[in-house]
Formats: sequence, C-alpha cells, structure tokens
Amino acid sequence: MAKDNRVTARRQARVRRSLRAHAYGKSRLTVFRSSKQIYCQIVDDGLGRTLAAASSLEKANREGLKSGATVASAKIVGQQLAERAARAGISEVVFDRGAYMYHGRVKALADGAREGGLKF
Repeated sequence: MAKDNRVTARRQARVRRSLRAHAYGKSRLTVFRSSKQIYCQIVDDGLGRTLAAASSLEKANREGLKSGATVASAKIVGQQLAERAARAGISEVVFDRGAYMYHGRVKALADGAREGGLKF
C-alpha cells in the first residue's frame, strides 16, 4: 500500500520546523531522492536563492556511474556539492533530509558532503 501523502507531509514539516529553530542563519542542504536519481542543493532561505547544486543526472556522473540510484552515486554527488559549496564560500549548512529517513542514499550523500568539507 502506498504511503499517505499527509504522513510524509507532516514528517517533512516537522523536520523543517526543527531546522528553522536551530539554523541560526545557516544555509540549508536539501535532498530529493527519486527511484532512479538523487539531487541536492544548498539554499539560502533569507535570500531565496540556490547557492550550489549537484545531482546524479549530470553528464560526468551519468558516464562514470552504473546508476544514479546507488549509495556510491549518492556519495559522489555529496562530494561534488561540497566542492561547489567551498567555491561559493559556504562551509556550514543545516542538513534537511525532508521526509526521507536518514539511511541508505540520504546518509551516503551526507557522508560524502562531510568528507568534502561541509560541516553540519
């Protein structure tokens, strides 16, 4: 049976409410995970702008990886995002997992971003 959208929306709202309370002006690293790809971006909520982004759909990732839906691809995407964030002058972010549980690809992306130099 499919998950009820109200349940996931409540979980996402609960996570975002907690982030806003503890962000203290830091940018937010958001994750979107589909069944075939993974996407992430760093958003400045004060400015309403995306500061850095990475995904498994980029040409370099499509050629080098077997699939965009693996833990290995998520880790590489996290490292790429950390490199782009460093170029943009961002060193600290708040991790917004949305309605996703913190395991598997979401955890691998966070670990890759930490290895790349981002602090959560």
